[in-house]
Amino acid sequence: MNDSEEHAPSAPIRVSDAERDLVEARLQHHYAVGRLTLPELEERVEVVYEARTREQLDTVLRDLPADTQEPARPATVIDSRLLVILLCCSPPAALIYWLICQRAARRRGPRLRALKSSNET
Repeated sequence: MNDSEEHAPSAPIRVSDAERDLVEARLQHHYAVGRLTLPELEERVEVVYEARTREQLDTVLRDLPADTQEPARPATVIDSRLLVILLCCSPPAALIYWLICQRAARRRGPRLRALKSSNET
């Protein structure tokens, strides 16, 4: 390789629809916690879907904190949409699903309490 190939400026990296969707989700989170107003959110989402490169996506997030990891969904929560679908299509399957979720929640309950009490001491 010659020096011009090694030091060539890197071409802008194009973004995918999935990356745009992720940035929109992060913006939605910032709106939900009160960092953005509705007009700001709408304006930034418009920019996100017009963006073609990562640099353009980064500009809409530049003034927002990077640590936007949402808390994990508790495993004890029953997916109500799935339960409704199962109730409509197959009530016995819905009952089984509900029982499995209840059993899993009871198993996790003592473990979570033990973890919390050990963290407090």
